[in-house]
Amino acid sequence: MNKIADLNNRILEVKNLNFSYGPIKALNNLSFHVNKGEIVALLGANGAGKTTLLKTISGLQNAQSGTIYYKGEDITKLPAEQIVKRQLIHVPEHRQIFSTLSVIDNLHLGAYHHYSKTKRKNVVKEIEQLFEIFPILKERQNQLAGTLSGGQQQMLAIARAIMAKPDLLLLDEPSLGLAPIIVKEVLDLVKRLRDHYQTTVLLIEQNVFASLKISDRAYVMQHGTIINEGYAQDILRDENIKEAFLGHAVG
Repeated sequence: MNKIADLNNRILEVKNLNFSYGPIKALNNLSFHVNKGEIVALLGANGAGKTTLLKTISGLQNAQSGTIYYKGEDITKLPAEQIVKRQLIHVPEHRQIFSTLSVIDNLHLGAYHHYSKTKRKNVVKEIEQLFEIFPILKERQNQLAGTLSGGQQQMLAIARAIMAKPDLLLLDEPSLGLAPIIVKEVLDLVKRLRDHYQTTVLLIEQNVFASLKISDRAYVMQHGTIINEGYAQDILRDENIKEAFLGHAVG
């Protein structure tokens, strides 16, 4: 994207968010925003508060103070099931697919919250369109999800999320535990999905270099707060960021 969008284009705005685990401050007066249509990367070492932030945005835990605005609405105190209905979808760490159900059943469950409003034939059509992007899932559609490879399970988790028609997709470590060649495939897929569905993405990814390559902007977190932000390509060229997260081998 050529410009950082103005206030009217913000799909998510977080202001002065705080959350603690006992005496440990996980989010400390944290503020940031995401514009419609962006892929935004959240960078930071383990324990920086990235996963806590996504859980708080999606309603899996309640902020102790601060405000979360989604599409202009204050969703800070809404439960997760109400946030999902507003098409803010969270794909957490470790995928959490339904391993004893088939691939196709997992995809149908992704459409659960709008299934009553959508004729089954339309859901089937949406799945067929999704199979064009995820051909391996089409091949394995009747296979139990728990028997898929790690990369295939991650693709299923993302595809199931897309069935919920997200306007904003939160992705937490989609490449965790995957081989490098599969990591690239999964992250390329995230960019394709953004381009195809116009879905906005907030991404946590352990492979910092790969995540910045597909992102528009990035925020760097430390001790529960934002310490740096900018366009992804500028972050890639930042020598301090390279040293902290990318290593000296990155040119």
